[in-house]
Amino acid sequence: MTIRDKVIAIIAEQAVLDPSDIRMDSTLQDLGIDSLGLVESIFAIEEEFDISVPFNANEPEASDFDISSVASIIGGIEKLKAEQA
Repeated sequence: MTIRDKVIAIIAEQAVLDPSDIRMDSTLQDLGIDSLGLVESIFAIEEEFDISVPFNANEPEASDFDISSVASIIGGIEKLKAEQA
């Protein structure tokens, strides 16, 4: 399973959607994920990939992690994994 597939699976689970319903240009808001769902998604991603996501739930706009779309989240995780390697 690729990073992309795993992230889509985590987001789909939070959104209570089928992974096939998740588009790369979808925003979390489009998918019906609220701020609590976002935090849960970030925790699940950190656990799944053994990384620390630079995201502050209290100040999402001040975070270095782009959560504007599914594609940007995947890109951010790929970058974090590459830096870790």
